[in-house]
Amino acid sequence: MNAMSKDTLTRFVPPQAKTEMLQIIAFLEEFGDELEGSVELSAPNPNLRMIMHLMRGHLEAKVVTPTSLISASRVPYATANRRLKEMVDAGMIEQRPRTKTGKSFSMHPSDTLMDHWAQMSSRLRRLATGAFGGKDTPQETTDYYFGGSYLNAQSIPPLKVLGEPLKLAGGLRVLVHGDPTFMVMDNLKRQFEQAVGTQIHQRAFSIDRLREEAIRNAARKASRYDIIAVDLPWVGSFADQGILMPLEEAMDVASLDPADFHTAGWQAAHWGGRPYGVPAQTTPELLFYRKDMFAEAGLEPPATTDELLEAARVLHDPQRGRHGIAWNAARGTALGHTVLMTMADFGQPVLDLPANAGGFDTSHLNEGRYRATIDTEAGLRAAEFLMDLLRYSPPDILSMSWYERVRPYAAGRIAMAYGYTLLAPYFELDETSPAHGQTGYLPHPAGPGAKTIAPIGGYVMGIPANLPQERIPAAVEALMVFTSPEAQKLYVQNGSRTNPRYSVGADPDVRRLSPIFEAVDAMSWRDELQFWPRPPVPEISDIIQVCGEEFHDMLRGIVTPRQALRQSQERADAIIENNRST
Repeated sequence: MNAMSKDTLTRFVPPQAKTEMLQIIAFLEEFGDELEGSVELSAPNPNLRMIMHLMRGHLEAKVVTPTSLISASRVPYATANRRLKEMVDAGMIEQRPRTKTGKSFSMHPSDTLMDHWAQMSSRLRRLATGAFGGKDTPQETTDYYFGGSYLNAQSIPPLKVLGEPLKLAGGLRVLVHGDPTFMVMDNLKRQFEQAVGTQIHQRAFSIDRLREEAIRNAARKASRYDIIAVDLPWVGSFADQGILMPLEEAMDVASLDPADFHTAGWQAAHWGGRPYGVPAQTTPELLFYRKDMFAEAGLEPPATTDELLEAARVLHDPQRGRHGIAWNAARGTALGHTVLMTMADFGQPVLDLPANAGGFDTSHLNEGRYRATIDTEAGLRAAEFLMDLLRYSPPDILSMSWYERVRPYAAGRIAMAYGYTLLAPYFELDETSPAHGQTGYLPHPAGPGAKTIAPIGGYVMGIPANLPQERIPAAVEALMVFTSPEAQKLYVQNGSRTNPRYSVGADPDVRRLSPIFEAVDAMSWRDELQFWPRPPVPEISDIIQVCGEEFHDMLRGIVTPRQALRQSQERADAIIENNRST
C-alpha cells in the first residue's frame, strides 16, 4: 500500500452537511441490513460497507484502521483485504502513518471519494424524495448539503488533514484568549487533532491573565506552549521583550499568502518591519444598531457622532426599559480601549503619529521617537462626547465591559452598541433575540472633520521565542493549519464572526451565514479598518489602563474632562519616560 503523500490533504465537512451525510449513511446501513437479512441470495457489498464505515469515522472524527475496515466489510478477511488494497490503489482511500516505524496506519477518504460520495448522496436524496414524497423540500437545502455550494469551485474546500502527523512529545500546547472564536476552536478539538495527527492541549484565559501568563512563560527556560495568542496592541512589547519569535526565523512567510489577509490585520502583526504572528482573528469594533427601531423612528444610520447622539436620544426610553446605547465603560482596560478608539473617532491618535493617506503611520514606532497626545482639543471633544453618551446609556454602564455591553443589546434592551464582531454570535445565532436578523453594521461614526474608521482588534498566533528548537517545525505546521482559509471558514460555520482573510469573507457559504462579512470586507476595501487607534508600542497596555482609570473618574463626576485629560497625559508621559530610562 502507498502511504499518503505530504501534499495529499483530506477534507472536513461543514456541520449541517455532516448531519445530512450521516443520515444517508445510516439509511444505507439499515437498508443493507434489511436487504441482506430478507433475501437469501443477497451478499454483502464489501466496498460499500468499508466506504460507509470510513465516511462515518471521518465525519465523526474517529480513527479508522485497516483492521476496522476489514471487519466492517462482512466478507472473509482475504476478500476484504484484497478489496481494500484495490480502493487504496485506485486513489479512493489514503493512509497516514500512526507510528514512527510506519507500520501502522490510519485510513482517510481521499478528495476523490469525498466528491463521489457527496454527489451520490445528493442523487440518492433526490431519488427518495421523488419516489416517496417530500417534494416540498427546498431545492436550495439539498443543493447546499450535497455537492452544492460547499463543494463549489468558488468555495473554500473543507479543512485538510496533514499527510504526516505532527511529532510533538506530549501533544500540541496552545495558549489562547477565552473568547467565542477561540472557544469554537476548542469545540472543534477532535477535528483539529485529526487534522494535525496529535493531541491538542488548549488553555484559555481572560485578556489580562493571558498577558500575564505569556510574560511568565517567556521567563521560563523552555516554553510550555508551542503557539500563543497575542492581542494586537501587545505585538511591540512582546517583540522587544523577546517573547515572540520573528516569523521569518521559523518559516517561509510567503507560504501564508500575506496578501489574503485584511491589510490592517497583517500590518498590525508587524514590529520594526518584521511579522511576529499570523492573524488568527481580525475583529473590528463596529456600531451595531437595530434596523427595525431606526425604521420605526424614521432615523437614518448615523455617520457622524452628532447623528449618533441624536439617534441615541430619540431611541432612549428608560420608562419602557430601553436605552439608547451601550459601550465599554468599566474601569481599567475596558474603558481605556473606548477612550483610545473615541479619540480616534475625532481624528486624534494616542501618540504623535505622522499622518498618511490611510490615517496615521505606525511603521517607525520601533525607533521609539514618540510621545503621548491625550491632552489635546480633539481629546477634549472625545471626552465630552463620552459624557454625552452617559445620558442615553443604561444605569449600570460604568460596570459594562466586553460582553456586558452586547448581552442587553441581544436581549432587546439597547438600540445601539459598540461591539467587536466576535460578539455578534450573541444575537446572530440566537433566533429568540429581538436583534436577530435586525442588526446593521457600521464603522464608528466620525467626529467633525475626522475620517470614518473601524478600529480593529483581535489576535495573532505566534511562536514563543523560547520554544525548544526541535518543536518549532511542528508548531509552524500547526500554526498554518489553524490560520488557513479552510480553518477560518470552519470557525465561521461553527459560530465565529471574526475573519482575517479576504478569501474567507468572499466565500459564498460564509456570506450566506452573516451580513457581517460583506460589511467588514467593504470597510477594508474603503480603508476604514485601522489599527493605529491602539498602536502596538511597549507602553500601550499601561497607557490604556491609565486612561481607563482617569476617564472613569471623569464619568463618575469626580474630575472634569480637562482634568482627566491632563492627568492621563502626565501619567502616560511618565510611563514612556520610565520605559526609555530602563
